[in-house]
Amino acid sequence: MEFGIIGAGLAGLACAEQLVATGHSVRIFDKGRGPGGRMSTRRIDTPQGQASFDHGAQFCTARHAGFAAQIADWTRRGITAPWPDAGPDAHVGVPGMSALVADLAQRHDVHFCTLVKGLVRDPASGGWWMVIDGDRLGPFDAVIVATPAEQAAPLLSLHAFPMAREAASVTSDACWTMMLAFDAPLDLPWTVHRATDADAAIAWAARNSAKPGRADPRSGAPDCWVVQAGAAWSRQHLERDASDIADLLRDELTALAGKALPEPLVATAHRWRFARPASRSAMALWEGSLRLGACGDWLSEPTVEGAWASGQALASTILARAKAA
Repeated sequence: MEFGIIGAGLAGLACAEQLVATGHSVRIFDKGRGPGGRMSTRRIDTPQGQASFDHGAQFCTARHAGFAAQIADWTRRGITAPWPDAGPDAHVGVPGMSALVADLAQRHDVHFCTLVKGLVRDPASGGWWMVIDGDRLGPFDAVIVATPAEQAAPLLSLHAFPMAREAASVTSDACWTMMLAFDAPLDLPWTVHRATDADAAIAWAARNSAKPGRADPRSGAPDCWVVQAGAAWSRQHLERDASDIADLLRDELTALAGKALPEPLVATAHRWRFARPASRSAMALWEGSLRLGACGDWLSEPTVEGAWASGQALASTILARAKAA
């Protein structure tokens, strides 16, 4: 079968891995400019060289055997490395979190900068067409929607209302993220700060430069920090300008540090509207009569492992039902 997958995040790519391994053909389409999504790595030029920030997912853990094996393979090939500062089982991508997605993407036929606006099904043949900039691309024997729930719902709604209802019922917390770079290592007593108060303005703050494979600020590279606001704070300030958010979060970081901070080389903010979904327990959705499916962390758990597991679960479901038929 020829599958069309919408979304080149970890869920869509994990699904593609298993489908291709069993002889199917896959084409993947993503509206982004490159691999990453919420695992993106932002790079910004400064007078002291390039500053690098994992401004979405900060690290990943592996609680299940399948993803643990994937992490072990990535680590063996230098694509991930342990990061003890975040916990004994924390791993990060090298040289950025986007390396995980990039490794899978380079093995598949992925089309970036391609926004799929709709799906059309031929009732006679059962084939699927994707609506892209007014044109139709296809046909595909089956389509998989591997996007955040808020983007999946409208794509599914005209064809599989129960699946669309599942997606529409998911709510996601937003997250404002601030990226800071300094010309010398910041003098703080911690590398990672996690808030224990759910209502705290800053939920996470970490020296990105301390992760394995990053440029060392002790050698003159920028000292890079990532600060992520709490869900309530992000919701309260959701529609503020990014420049305002950077100023507000700098004030919050100063208060957390308990002392004045030096003037940064870089101070910018990014808004993740769909950062952390309140996930379901279905793992994946598949309507065999339509050959239409959905996967993503909104169907499992809002983690890197959750996205990967959902994609794998969908592929396993498709293959098992095809075998049974």
